[in-house]
Amino acid sequence: MIKEKLADIKSGKLSAKENIENFLKIINEKNKKINAFIYVNKDAVNQAKEVDKKIKQGKAGKLAGLAIAVKSNINVVDMPITCASKTLENYYGVFDSDVVKRIKQEDGIIIGMTNMDEFAAGMSGESSYFGPTINPVCPERVPGGSSSGSAVAVAAGMCDIALGSDTGGSIRNPASNCGIVGVKPSYGRVSRYGLIDLSMSFDQIGPLCQDVYGCALMLEIIAGKSDYDSISYDRPVENYTNFKKTDKLKIGLSPDFEKLCKDKRIYSLIKSCAEKLAKETNSKIKKINLKYVDLAVQTYYPIVYVEFFSGTRKFDGRKYGRKIEDSCGEEVLRRIIGGKEISKAEYHGMYYKKALRVKGLIKKDFDNAFKDVDIIIAPVTPSLPHKLGDKISPETAYAFDAFTIPANLAGICSGVVKSGKIDNIPVGMQISAPAFNESLLFNIMKKWEDLNI
Repeated sequence: MIKEKLADIKSGKLSAKENIENFLKIINEKNKKINAFIYVNKDAVNQAKEVDKKIKQGKAGKLAGLAIAVKSNINVVDMPITCASKTLENYYGVFDSDVVKRIKQEDGIIIGMTNMDEFAAGMSGESSYFGPTINPVCPERVPGGSSSGSAVAVAAGMCDIALGSDTGGSIRNPASNCGIVGVKPSYGRVSRYGLIDLSMSFDQIGPLCQDVYGCALMLEIIAGKSDYDSISYDRPVENYTNFKKTDKLKIGLSPDFEKLCKDKRIYSLIKSCAEKLAKETNSKIKKINLKYVDLAVQTYYPIVYVEFFSGTRKFDGRKYGRKIEDSCGEEVLRRIIGGKEISKAEYHGMYYKKALRVKGLIKKDFDNAFKDVDIIIAPVTPSLPHKLGDKISPETAYAFDAFTIPANLAGICSGVVKSGKIDNIPVGMQISAPAFNESLLFNIMKKWEDLNI
C-alpha cells in the first residue's frame, strides 16, 4: 500500500519513473473502457525523472514519486479544467490551485485530470459531457459521483491517490460504491482556492485512496490556512499518519438514520460493523437524537441551487469558454434555473434564508450529539447504487445524499471505509467526528481497516 510503496521508492527498490510508467500502462489499457480520465499528463515521466534526482540527493518530499489524479474542477496549470462540461471543453488551467501547489511541493506527480458529473452536479457519474464513468468493481452499477473518475481511478489501480471535491457526499458516495477509502475534511480545513466549486457554503477538497494511510498523508499535506481562501481556518494540522490506539469510545448510532434507510440490509450491515468496532475497542454504543436530519435534503438543495446559479454567472461565453446555459447538460441547467427562480427579487431570498436557518438547526443537532459521543456511524447511501443507464427522477437522485449531506451542513469531518458487500456490491461505512478532529477520525478508520484486512 502507500506507506510500503513510499519506502520502496525512497530505498530505490522502485523508481518514481517506474511507478509512473506502470500507471500510464494501466491507464492506457483500461481507460477506454472505464473512462476515469479526461486527460493524462504527457510530461509525467519527465517529471518523475526529476523526482528521482531529488530522491538520490535526499531532497525529495513526502509524496515523492506517487501518481496523483485530480478531479477536473481543481485547477492545474497547463491541464484542461473542463468540469466535464462542453462549456469549458477547451479551457486550460493558468495557475495551480493551493492543493496542487502543496502536492507538487512534496514531489507528488499529477498524472491526469479525472472524469466527473458535469460541474459536480450529480451523484452517479453519468452526467459528464465526456461520457459516463464505469465502476470497475461492479460495471453494471454506477460508480457514484460527483467525484466518479477520481474514485474509479483509485479502485482500478490507475493512480496512488486521487483528489475529489465533496459538496454533499461527492467523495464519500463514489468511495462507498467503488469499495475504497474517501474523506471529506471539516469545512475550512482545506483551501478551496483554485476549485471551481458547486456551492461555496459546503465544498471541501479531500482525498481518495485504497487505504487510510494514503488519505491521512494527503490530507496532512493539503490542509492548512491559505491567504487566498477566507474560510480556511488557521488551525494546527496534526500528523494524521501517526495513528494512535483508540479505545473506550462512545459510538453514536441514530434511529433517525435508520428510518431514512430504504434498503434495511444496508443499515443492518452498518449496525453490525459498529457493534464489531465497539467490541474490539472496548467502547459503548449510544443512541443519539438527530431530529432535524430528515430535513437535510430539503435544506441543502435550495442553498446549492442559489449558490451554483451565482457562481456560474462568470460562464457567460465572454471569458471562459461557452455560455453555460447554451452548452450544459440537463442537471446543470435544472440547478441554474432553480437558483435563478429562488433568487428572484420578489422572494427576498426567503427560501435561501429559511434553508440557512435549518442548516443552523442541523449543525446544533450534531454539536449536541458530540457532547454525548465521540464519533457517529451511519450508512453512506439509503439504497444500493442504481444500474448504469437507469432513468431515475431528480427526487430519487437527491435522496441518495440523505446520509452524506448532514456532515456538509454541520461542517464536520467524515470518512468512508469498506464495510462489506450486499449482492456483491461494495457498501461503505460512514464515520463522522467533530469539526477539526480529523486525527480521531483517521485513528478510528485505521482501526477498522486493521480489523478487516
